[in-house]
Amino acid sequence: MDASKQPDKADVVTDSEISDDVETGVVNKSGPLARDLKNRHMQMIAIGGAIGAGLFVGSGGALHAGGPASLLICYAIVGVMLLFTCQALAEMAVLFPVNGAFYTYVVRFLDPSWGFAMGWDYALSWLTILPFELTAASITIKFWRSDLNVGIWIAIFLVFLSFIQIFGVRGYGEVEFILSMIKIMACVGFIILGIVINCGGVGNQGYIGFKYWSDPGAFNNGFNGFASVFVVASFAFGGTELVGLAAAESANPRKAIPTATKQVFWRIAFFYIVNLFILGLIIKSSDERLLGSSGANTKASPFVLAIQDAGIKVLPSIFNTVITLAVISVANSCTFGSTRTMQALAERGMGPKFLAYIDKKGRPIWCILIQVAFGFLAFIGEATDGGTIFAWLLSLSGLSFFFVWGSICLAHIRFRSAWKAQGFTLNKIPYKPTLGVIGSWIGLVLNVLCLIATFYSALYPSPSAKPNAEYFFQQYLAAPVVIALYLGWKVYSREWRMYVPLLEIDLKTGVRMLEDDEEEVMPVKTWANLPMRIVRGLF
Repeated sequence: MDASKQPDKADVVTDSEISDDVETGVVNKSGPLARDLKNRHMQMIAIGGAIGAGLFVGSGGALHAGGPASLLICYAIVGVMLLFTCQALAEMAVLFPVNGAFYTYVVRFLDPSWGFAMGWDYALSWLTILPFELTAASITIKFWRSDLNVGIWIAIFLVFLSFIQIFGVRGYGEVEFILSMIKIMACVGFIILGIVINCGGVGNQGYIGFKYWSDPGAFNNGFNGFASVFVVASFAFGGTELVGLAAAESANPRKAIPTATKQVFWRIAFFYIVNLFILGLIIKSSDERLLGSSGANTKASPFVLAIQDAGIKVLPSIFNTVITLAVISVANSCTFGSTRTMQALAERGMGPKFLAYIDKKGRPIWCILIQVAFGFLAFIGEATDGGTIFAWLLSLSGLSFFFVWGSICLAHIRFRSAWKAQGFTLNKIPYKPTLGVIGSWIGLVLNVLCLIATFYSALYPSPSAKPNAEYFFQQYLAAPVVIALYLGWKVYSREWRMYVPLLEIDLKTGVRMLEDDEEEVMPVKTWANLPMRIVRGLF
């Protein structure tokens, strides 16, 4: 069918035709997922995925590689990109609160083969991140007890995460709510402490100001260092999109998703950008201790180092506790992100049939068991070459978030085009981002630019470096994996067209558009309520 052809009246879907039937393409329908997530859970899921070891630990390596200005600019670029991505996802998730969220939208609005590639790439990312985060959480304990074997704590944390799964999505939501509140308080506390340290209020460093921006400098390693920060930033922000994945398990997605999504902006601006700005003021980017900064080495956390340099005795231990909880929070997100994606893939026939099974309490049991099984890979870290194995496992997730976020933006652009082509008006959409499709185009372009910058950084990590195959694929392995998944499903399904024509896109199934007497989900914004809106956005 020609996508440019104007639909006849018979082709246009009316409100009376809207169906709640099983979504097109579903072949292994099981029971429904439990809709147990409340508004407060949804709001904290958005921040739970965004604030973790990527901020508290990984930012140290990025600071050393690119300098304070590169750190600030790159995280801000990824933050803006994610803002538009989450707004696009929110519009689709409110209108179509279906299982699988963004994976389902890519299948429906773009191309099933690309949706297959994005779904499994995303699931594999979370599957491989879990053992890494379990190891990272266990190593944080060495801050207090270096004599204990890491494997003991890996087992304890894995049992704890498995126990959470007994309570289904409600257990996930409650744990994220508690841990996210702790992380928020830690971020606010560090901002206050960082200002005091910079002004010379504690320690013997005196007034620091912008001294470290001139010596050793605002930028390190030129464009190579600048580009290398993008991978760290994507890993840090990865998981914010989980709020869209949770739409199928939200008690009131029309209200909860827009509220949680709009908070992303304030949280990125305040908790990330402000914290990183202050961090770049109070610790030198040339500090050799930052070289060991990774998701599994809290002793090299720039936050902990800054507190230690100020001569404060108790706070490093307290902040290490926060890092431990932050890493556990990410591990908790792993179990949610992978299991829900695998279940949705299997439900559509794009995965083993048994993975589609949902028990009477709304839990995808087989998917949970697979995720827990991947957690046992954390014990590989005890092997002699465990670090190398982990590097290759994590290479699967390095670029995955850029591919997923870009696909969400493109799916939103295609959705809006299909919505117009099939004769619908925008006033039927319950929630619309301020910039609409323009925001999605900005997000898509930024994603592509980040992928290009990361490709360059993988080839030339420093100005004097020469291309190295092993290093390149450890940074860019996700790209050939995505291509292989895409082509593999094309061959298997024998579906050779590149995209779904606009007039063939399914806009009926599972849709929740506004009725004539309903109002759009948009709060009244005035200058008088701006302070309270900012506070609600942060907390």
